[in-house]
Amino acid sequence: MSAALERRMDELGRAARAAGRRLAASGADERNGAIERAAALLLERAEEIAAASAADVEAARGRRADAFLDRLALDRERVAGLAEELREVAALPDLLGQTGDEVVRPNGLRIARMRMPIGVVGMIYEARPGVTVEAGSLCIKAGNAAILRSGSDAQRTSELLAGCLQDGLEAAGLPRAGAQLVPTTDRAAVDCLLRMDRWVDMIIPRGGKELIERVRDRTRIPVLKHLDGVCHVYLDDAADAAKAVAIAVNAKTQRYGVCNAMETLLVARARAAELLPELGRRYGEHGVELRGCAETRRHLPDAKPAEEEDWSAEYLAPVLAVRVVDGLDAAIEHIERYGSHHTDAIVTEDQARAERFLREVDSSSVMVNASTRFADGFEYGLGAEIGISTDRLHARGPVALEGLTNRKYVVVGDGQVRG
Repeated sequence: MSAALERRMDELGRAARAAGRRLAASGADERNGAIERAAALLLERAEEIAAASAADVEAARGRRADAFLDRLALDRERVAGLAEELREVAALPDLLGQTGDEVVRPNGLRIARMRMPIGVVGMIYEARPGVTVEAGSLCIKAGNAAILRSGSDAQRTSELLAGCLQDGLEAAGLPRAGAQLVPTTDRAAVDCLLRMDRWVDMIIPRGGKELIERVRDRTRIPVLKHLDGVCHVYLDDAADAAKAVAIAVNAKTQRYGVCNAMETLLVARARAAELLPELGRRYGEHGVELRGCAETRRHLPDAKPAEEEDWSAEYLAPVLAVRVVDGLDAAIEHIERYGSHHTDAIVTEDQARAERFLREVDSSSVMVNASTRFADGFEYGLGAEIGISTDRLHARGPVALEGLTNRKYVVVGDGQVRG
């Protein structure tokens, strides 16, 4: 790693720390104004952004899978969607300075907990250039400074998107360093960022398992992460057939290259003969390759035999593992053994079984009679999300505004001293 790169990254960190202090002290109107202005700039520059994205996609074509290219692409419609997400972030309630959990001690001390920013957030991501403004706007709203490290395939698009955020900050009288994009595609910059514990308070990687493991293993900075999205839908004995088919098809085919797409379908043995032929037909219409257990293949002869590794695979592609199980206990056991604690769903009309599934499945989102594709901060009403965490500390599930804040104790007295 060159000394010049280390100096440049240190400058980014130092500027982010100073910008973070200013953002933490800013008013909600200032931060909201910056985000709203950035949204307006996205629309004004939509054609330029779409052209840069098309160039990024074309440069990656042939080297990257179709699912990657889909995540990389930003046409005018998607840019408009990003602008809408930013407006929704600006409209969210301001959390900074809110207090709660107040108690009054016998000595008269009033003790409460106050919402505050985390500080400086380092965001490392691969394709999805939209993360630049999604993550940046949420950090600004929460009073944090953001250092954004885009994947090299999306650098041209990400530079334009980051420019919208910075111009929005400047228009609101806030420092441009509140949302900085690492200005190089040199992979050494990532290692440098991971060592910047003097300036950076939290790292959020968003991408493939290899990237997230690399980040986790190379930093002392706290990391908010998920490694896999091995999501399941279980069709219970008591499932409504129409709901079961609609949810199972949507969870897999609505979009393939996303972490909340279903990767394994579990079907109760009592319903397999009824449901699997129709599901096989519907998946065939979408071109989904099925890999099934022996019992699945008796109902779906065209399915390929599933190997052991298929049960823990995150395909991010039109491929689906299908397993027939004895019932609810076997479904929960399968999810615990092979799942990634991301998102899992049951389709059932039996309330007791639904409640058991909700209690016993240890995932960041657990659903009843709904597609796993709803596991998303925007769909949960949180505004644009910064990622989905399968960790058990600080934040779990879709991480949006609240997950980008922390709480401190505030204590108010009237001259009390401790004896």
